[in-house]
Amino acid sequence: MKYTVEKVTTLIGARRIGNTDANIGWLLTDSRSLCFPEETLFFAIRTERNDGHRYIPELYRRGVRNFVVEKVPEDGAALFPGTNFLKVVRPIEALQRLAERHRDEFGIPVIGITGSNGKTVVKEWLYQLLSPSFVVTRSPRSYNSQVGVPLSVWLMHEHTQIGIFEAGISEPGEMSALHDIIQPTIGVITNIGDAHQENFNTLEDKCNEKLKLFRDSKVIVYPADNHVIARCVEASGYRGRRVAWSATDPRAALYVKNISKTGTTTTVTYIYKGIEARYELPFIDEASVENSITCAAVALHIGLSHDTLATRMAAIEPVAMRLEVKEGRHGCTLINDSYNSDINSLDIALDFMNRRPDHAGRRRTLILSDICQSGKNGAELYTEVSGLARKRGVEKLIGIGTDITAYADRIDINEKHFFSDTDTFVASDVFRSLRDEVILLKGARCFCFDRLTELLEQKVHETILEVNLDAVVNNLNHFRSFLKPDTKIVCMVKANAYGSGAVEVAKTLQNHRVDYLAVAVADEGVTLRKAGITANIMIMNPEMTAFKTMFDYDLEPEVYSFRLLDALIAAAGKEGITGYPVHIKLDTGMHRLGFNPETDIDRLIKRLKGQNAIIPRSVFSHFVGSDSDDFDTFSAMQFERFDKASRKLQEAFTHKILRHIDNSAGIEHFPERQLDMCRLGLGLYGIDSRDNSIINNVCTLKTTILQLRNVPKDETVGYSRRGILTRDSVIAAIPIGYADGLNRHLGRGHGYCLVNGKRAPYVGNICMDVAMIDVTDIDCHEGDTVEIFGDNLPVTVLSDILDTIPYEVLTGVSERVKRVYFY
Repeated sequence: MKYTVEKVTTLIGARRIGNTDANIGWLLTDSRSLCFPEETLFFAIRTERNDGHRYIPELYRRGVRNFVVEKVPEDGAALFPGTNFLKVVRPIEALQRLAERHRDEFGIPVIGITGSNGKTVVKEWLYQLLSPSFVVTRSPRSYNSQVGVPLSVWLMHEHTQIGIFEAGISEPGEMSALHDIIQPTIGVITNIGDAHQENFNTLEDKCNEKLKLFRDSKVIVYPADNHVIARCVEASGYRGRRVAWSATDPRAALYVKNISKTGTTTTVTYIYKGIEARYELPFIDEASVENSITCAAVALHIGLSHDTLATRMAAIEPVAMRLEVKEGRHGCTLINDSYNSDINSLDIALDFMNRRPDHAGRRRTLILSDICQSGKNGAELYTEVSGLARKRGVEKLIGIGTDITAYADRIDINEKHFFSDTDTFVASDVFRSLRDEVILLKGARCFCFDRLTELLEQKVHETILEVNLDAVVNNLNHFRSFLKPDTKIVCMVKANAYGSGAVEVAKTLQNHRVDYLAVAVADEGVTLRKAGITANIMIMNPEMTAFKTMFDYDLEPEVYSFRLLDALIAAAGKEGITGYPVHIKLDTGMHRLGFNPETDIDRLIKRLKGQNAIIPRSVFSHFVGSDSDDFDTFSAMQFERFDKASRKLQEAFTHKILRHIDNSAGIEHFPERQLDMCRLGLGLYGIDSRDNSIINNVCTLKTTILQLRNVPKDETVGYSRRGILTRDSVIAAIPIGYADGLNRHLGRGHGYCLVNGKRAPYVGNICMDVAMIDVTDIDCHEGDTVEIFGDNLPVTVLSDILDTIPYEVLTGVSERVKRVYFY
C-alpha cells in the first residue's frame, strides 16, 4: 500500500517544505537498509548516540527525496533540489503516528504479543499454524521496539487477514505508544521475567506496564499458572474475554491435562470448551512446550479445529533466530547464543546444551559475560547462575566481565576462570587451551563474543601485497567519466576484491559513493558488514545454505533459477520477511547461470507476483565478449534479448527495477547500453581488458631476499634437479611459493621477477613456500626487495606468460600474504 506524500503530510501533522510529487511505499530509519529510494520516506531520528539528519546528504545522493526531519538543512532547497522535507517536532513520534493511521485502515484480527521471553517464537509459530488458512502479516524478525513496531505494522497490506506483532519494552511509559500502533484485538502475554528489570521496582510493575498493550483488546491469552501475571490481570479490571491456560486448574479456558515426553517429542493433552484433544510437538524443552500451549490457545480461539491444530503442531519448525551450533576448532562444538544476556534465556540455552547428544563424551563449558539489566543484586544473581549451570551439567565456567568476576566465589563449579574483558580472555592460556569441549557462548553484545568464534591467528610473513587505494579511486573515476550522472555503479569486490583485500577496498569505495558492492558468496558479504560497511551488497552466487546469513546481514542475492527462487521465497517466509530485494539474472548467451529471457520470463513474472517475500530490485545479464570487437554482433544480439525481457519484467511491476548489462569493458565500448547501472570489475583494479593495458596499477606483490648462495656451473637447484645451471651463478632464495599464489609454471626460467629494477628469472621448480631466482648479474644483498608484479612489472606480463587472464593471477594471491594499504 502506498500513500502520496501529501497524504503522509496530513497524517503525521507535518509542515511540508518542497512540492515534489511522490508515492511513499517504504519507511526507512536506518540508511544501511535503503533499497527503493524513489518510494522511500526517511525518518531522521535522533538518539543518544546518533542523529539521522547526518545521513540526509548520503541518502539524497542515493536517490531519496522525502525526509521527515526536526530541522530542515540550511539551504535545503539549493543543496537538495526536488526534495520534500516534512518538518515535525519528533520524527520517531511521526513514524509511530503514521503507522497508527495505517493500522486504522484495517478491521481485521490483530494479535499483539508481549512478555519477557518467547515473543518471537510464539509469533513465528502462530504464523506457521495460521498462514495455511489466512494471509498473515507479522513482525519481521524481532522488530518489537519503539521503531520496530511501526515498521512492522506498516507492512500490513490490502490482502492481510491477520496481523501478528511483537511489543517489547524496557522501561515504564513505553507500552502506550505501542498499544496505539498495534491496537491488538487479541492480546498475548507469554511470561514475565527479569529482563530489563532494573527499570521497574517489581515484577508486578513491569507486568502492569506490559498489560497496557491489551487495554482495548477483545481477548487476552495468558498463563494462569504464572501467579504474577494472573494477579495483575485480575487487578487490571480487564473486561474482555480471558483465555487463560493452566496445567493445574481444570477450570481454565484451556486446561493442560497432561504433558508427556519421549526422546524427541512432547505430547500435550488438553481440554478446550469441554472437548479433550491432544497434539504432538517435535520439541522437548520446557520453553518450547510452554510456547506451544500459548499458540494453541490463540489458534483455537481463532477457530482452528483440534485436528488441524494437531496436524500443524506436528510439523512445527524451529525458529531461526538466536541460537546457533557450529563446529569449532580443536574438536570443539560451539553453541552461540550471544544474542542477549538474561537469566531466563541463559536457562533455555543451558537446557539446550544439556539435552544436546554428545557421543564423544566431551565436557560442557559455559563462557558467560556479565548479565546486564537483571534487576537483582550480584550475589543473588550469580548464585542463581551457579545453580543453573550445575543443574544443566556445566563442568567448566569462564566468566568475562567485572561483575561476574567480583562474585566469583558465588560460582560453585569445579573448574572456573574469570577475566575482566574479552580481549584479556583471548590473550590468555585458557583461551588457547580450549580442546574437545561443547562450549556455550552466552554474552551481552557489548562484550563482542563474536570474536570468540571468528578469531584467527595472526600470521607473520615477509611477503606482502601493497594496495594503492588512490589508484582504486582513480580507476573508479576513470570509468565514471564514461557514465551519465544518474547512472548507478556496482563495484565488484568478490574474491577478496580480486585478491587486494575486500574490507579496505570496500571502505574506500563506500567513501567515494558507489551505489552497490558485489561479492560472490554470503560469507564475503558478512566480512564486509562486520567491518562496518553499510553500502548495499549484492551476492552474485548465493548458496541455499546461506539464506539466513543473507537475511541477518542485509545481503541482496541474485536469483538465476526457479529452484533458487522457490527456496529463497520459502526461507524468507519462515523468517517473517517481506519485500526482500533480489537481483534477477537473465542468460542472454553466456549459458552459465540465469533465466532464459525468451521461455522463462512469463513464468518468472507470475511467480514473483504471486508472493510478497522477495521483490526484484534489479535485472541484469552478462556480455560474453565486450572486450573484443570480434563479438560485437553477438553482443548486439545479447542486448536485444536482454532489453526485451527486462522491459517486460519492469512493465509487470510499479516500482523501479534497475537494469544493467555493461561490465568494465562494456562501459567503455558500449556507452549507449549503460542503462540504469553498470558493473565495474577488473577495470577497478587497473586493468583494461580490451587491450590488456594498465590504467592505474593497484596491487604490487613484493617479497625479500632471504639468502644469497654461490652455486657452481653444472650444479642443480631445487626439487627434481630441474634447475640446471650452465654457468657459475648467484642464486637468491625468496620467501614466496605456490602456497602464496606464485604459479609453478613460472619456474624453470619461464617467468621472472624484478630485483632492484632488473629481471631475475626463476630457477628450477617453485616450491610451496620458497622460490629461487638467478641474480648473478644484479647488484643485490640479502634483505633487498623483490617485485613479483606491480608498478614496474605489470601483472599482465605474468598472465601472458601463463597463457591466462590477470584475474587468475590477482585472485591467486594467498590469504596468508599480508596486505598493506596506502594512499
